[in-house]
Formats: sequence, structure tokens, C-alpha cells
Amino acid sequence: MHKHVIVRAEVVNPPMDEKLATTSITDLIERIGMKILMGPYAKYCTMVGNRGLTVATIIETSHIVMHTWDECSPAMIQLDVYTCGPFNPQTVFDWLEQYQPVKIDYKYLDREYGLTEIPVLSNTQERVQATLDLASI
Repeated sequence: MHKHVIVRAEVVNPPMDEKLATTSITDLIERIGMKILMGPYAKYCTMVGNRGLTVATIIETSHIVMHTWDECSPAMIQLDVYTCGPFNPQTVFDWLEQYQPVKIDYKYLDREYGLTEIPVLSNTQERVQATLDLASI
């Protein structure tokens, strides 16, 4: 099991409200079929140069943490989904669509016996590139 998705996404519409962000993370956890043990906990940081939101949740099989920075344009989301249970990483990419990503970088790791990178069979990056292509017209 021990699957880990690490995402860095540049987005147009970052989460900025603590309550809405906790609702959104809860939705992601339900979509991937996990159970919340604690949280989600969210806090917005107003410090200049580090302004943004952090949301952390302990799930039955590990954790999900999201950090956002909204001072830059496009804004940035860093998302960490680690679980000892099975899930489809495409669900994470589909969930990210609500924030209108313009670029998504990710690693999908199997941490059971090492740090083996697993390719994700999806069209997420093609959709993001198509969005960028349309925006440049």
C-alpha cells in the first residue's frame, strides 16, 4: 500500500477561506474513500511573503495536508496525500480542477519498499496544457 501523491499546482482560484477549505478537503477524503480521524484543521496566515492557507487532516491510513500561497499570480497549491490504503490518484487531480489549475507538477510514489515513482495514467496534464493553449489565443 503506502502510496504518496505530492502535488505542486499553479492555480487561478486558490482556496482562501478556512471553513470552505476544510469542507473541500473533507470532500477529497470522501472521494478517495478514506476516514477522518482528526481535523481537518485550517488556518490562514496573513504574514507578508507567506500569505496563504494551510489545511491538515489525519486520516485513518495517514494524512492529507494542503498549503496555498495566494500572493503570487498564479497562486500556488502544494498538496500531500499519503495513505496506506488503496486509492486512485486521478481522483486527486479531478478534485484540484475546482481551483482552475494552469500547471500541475506531481510525484506519485510507492513507499512500501522504497521510493518508487509510479506513472499516473491520466489526461490531467493534457487538459492543463489545452487550457494554457486556449488562454494564449
